[in-house]
Amino acid sequence: MTHELLIADKSTSSWSLRGWLAFRAFDIPVRVQTARLYHDGFAAEVEAFAPGARTVPVVRTPSGAVLSDSLAIGWHLAETFPEKGLLPEDPVARADAMSLVAKMHSGFTALRTACPMNLRTGWAEFEPSDAVLADLARLDLVWGRAIEAHGGPWLCGAYSLADAFFAPVATRIVTYDLPVAGLSLAYAKAQVADGLMRQWRAMALVEDPEETVYDMALDRRPFPAPAPLAARAVESGPSENATCPCSGAPVTHFMAVKGRVFGFCNAHCRDKTVIDPEAWPEFRAIYAG
Repeated sequence: MTHELLIADKSTSSWSLRGWLAFRAFDIPVRVQTARLYHDGFAAEVEAFAPGARTVPVVRTPSGAVLSDSLAIGWHLAETFPEKGLLPEDPVARADAMSLVAKMHSGFTALRTACPMNLRTGWAEFEPSDAVLADLARLDLVWGRAIEAHGGPWLCGAYSLADAFFAPVATRIVTYDLPVAGLSLAYAKAQVADGLMRQWRAMALVEDPEETVYDMALDRRPFPAPAPLAARAVESGPSENATCPCSGAPVTHFMAVKGRVFGFCNAHCRDKTVIDPEAWPEFRAIYAG
């Protein structure tokens, strides 16, 4: 048996991203289900998955226990899989990582409220309030201290739960072009450029319906992610590969990249790869070959 994780829309559900990264960034097996956050039936889907739960992410463990908060999920995984490195081994770095997770879980509310996570667009000319500027100053302080103390490239050296928890905030920095110090901006850009973040965003653009809940009265600009390798869906092959890089199943759907054609086992595998081909290691392997 394995863990089961319920999340919501990838484009906008920041807590879902934290829960997903807690598994995927540390190679912990999990089965993922998605409930649509702003649609009728969301509460019923969450209740059916874990009676008594009201929000996502929610985890069912192999033993049948239910974890209905991202902080509980993180601590459970760190305790259950100590060899996976969710928290640093060094005692000082470990303490700092735990403190950073707690700071994120309970703080930066002005920033998180004024600047909802939205991976579909960037926004131009956002004017932060004094409360948001205060949160950004605190963010500069805690990120800068951690990176300088532990040498980077992540907050506490190697990637840890602290980075998983701050990932959605990093997307806000670039989405709204928020004023932060150079070290913090570099860290935010590194988060957005990370392979797993690129995978999450590619799946969001394929899977999520368009929602207007978090639309801003601002001009849009392109989401400031690394420029993807240009690709497009095509009707037919032949493809260079006979089996899908995602599943190993025979190919039925096709994608063209720079005059080359590659195959996938279904439209979802193809379409998420079309969004950002280089986000997917399995595809990169056949592309390089």
